[in-house]
Amino acid sequence: MANATLTISSKNYSSWSLRGWLLVRFSGLDFEEIAMPIDDPAARAELLLLSPSILVPCLVHNGIKVWDTLAIAEYLNEVRPGAGLLPRELRDRAHCRAICGEMHSGFASLRSALPMNLKAHFPGFKVWARAQTDIERIVTIWHECLGQYGGPFLFGERTAADAMFAPVVTRFVTYDVKLDPEIVAYGQRILAMPEMQQWIADAQHEVDEIDELDMEF
Repeated sequence: MANATLTISSKNYSSWSLRGWLLVRFSGLDFEEIAMPIDDPAARAELLLLSPSILVPCLVHNGIKVWDTLAIAEYLNEVRPGAGLLPRELRDRAHCRAICGEMHSGFASLRSALPMNLKAHFPGFKVWARAQTDIERIVTIWHECLGQYGGPFLFGERTAADAMFAPVVTRFVTYDVKLDPEIVAYGQRILAMPEMQQWIADAQHEVDEIDELDMEF
């Protein structure tokens, strides 16, 4: 029996749940998945960006409760140091933490204009200017990391940074965002990971829908 649980909400809509789930999977920690129904008021508020706090995903391990994806990443790096969630070198770890933090606290326009929705596809979607600025910053981060560390992931081997940016990859696909070949190739590598394939397959089988997130804005 697993000595850890991870509470998540919708696999179709919840970018934070995907981040936390990937972090735990990358760490190799054995865990039991607990799904919070999306009609739960707290879960719905978070998915619609109406909650001031994000309490899902929540990891409970050996009686220790950790929420917030950055806290989960740091905790897992302590208890599973060999998993490589953070790079080996101090300078590289600092860089990884910086871009994870930027993803965690920034890009509000992208979040609101292009909400995660794995079952949807909007060809030719018109991205408004503020969201486009967020997209350009994310693309710059990815180019810098891929160039500096040589790929195939942002810091060479996959790390917490790839988990943090994985939902953005799905948004780019859902909303038909036009990207250069290097960025497209990185996104394809993320989507091809077995963990992502499993998550996406599970999302396709979810029956619950949130009307506000299934309309073209």
